[in-house]
Amino acid sequence: MKSKSNKIPKIERKILHVGKVFECEVVERVNRFVVNVKVGKKCHKAWINNTGRLQEFLVKGRKGFCMKKGKGKTAYRLFSIKDGKLGAVIDTQLQMRAFEKCLEMNFIPWLDGCKMIKRNARLGESLIDYLLDCDGEKIYLEVKSAVLREKKYAMYPDCPSARGRKHIKELMDYSKNGEAMILFIAALPGIKAFKPNKNADEKLYDLLLESHQKGVKIKAMNIYYNQFDSFIYLSNPDLRVNLQVK
Repeated sequence: MKSKSNKIPKIERKILHVGKVFECEVVERVNRFVVNVKVGKKCHKAWINNTGRLQEFLVKGRKGFCMKKGKGKTAYRLFSIKDGKLGAVIDTQLQMRAFEKCLEMNFIPWLDGCKMIKRNARLGESLIDYLLDCDGEKIYLEVKSAVLREKKYAMYPDCPSARGRKHIKELMDYSKNGEAMILFIAALPGIKAFKPNKNADEKLYDLLLESHQKGVKIKAMNIYYNQFDSFIYLSNPDLRVNLQVK
């Protein structure tokens, strides 16, 4: 018998309930933070919390999922785009909330014994997403959103990222005397591995390889949105990372 489309494998974990969600349809991207969507038969402006290009997602007619943002010009927030039978989580804030929930519930084996000390921790000239305490050792952890798909791979970045290069350099410098990590959140259903997108930013790719060689740990995890119960799921807390890209 074929399984139903909303049946979730038992190995996967519910981690974050989104709440009341409205199915929507992308009309056009207005700017970095606003996209026009259709909810029912009416058009609305929706906030998007992702500055990547998202060219494969923000195309006219693509189905997505919105939540109410409140009053104002952007009444909705577009947080997920339908990807197959489930949803990609394009909202970086939700991705980070999902990570924090996984950390709190001890769902990430390679962060066993770790707790958050601070968000947006100062390191050199940058703010790094997290400062963690792992059994008495302080670790700086930067999180990057990987929502570009190439078959079963999730990739980052989808465009040149000067900010991403800056963060990698700061972590690489810190790794000479302390522990530093970069976590790529592959927020797409059906992903088997992560790899950097060398074609989008070759300098960032070279820095990522160099940082790894100098001791920065490169990790990835896989999450997705299930519209049938309005939960974000953790699919794989330790997704395979392939840094050797031709």
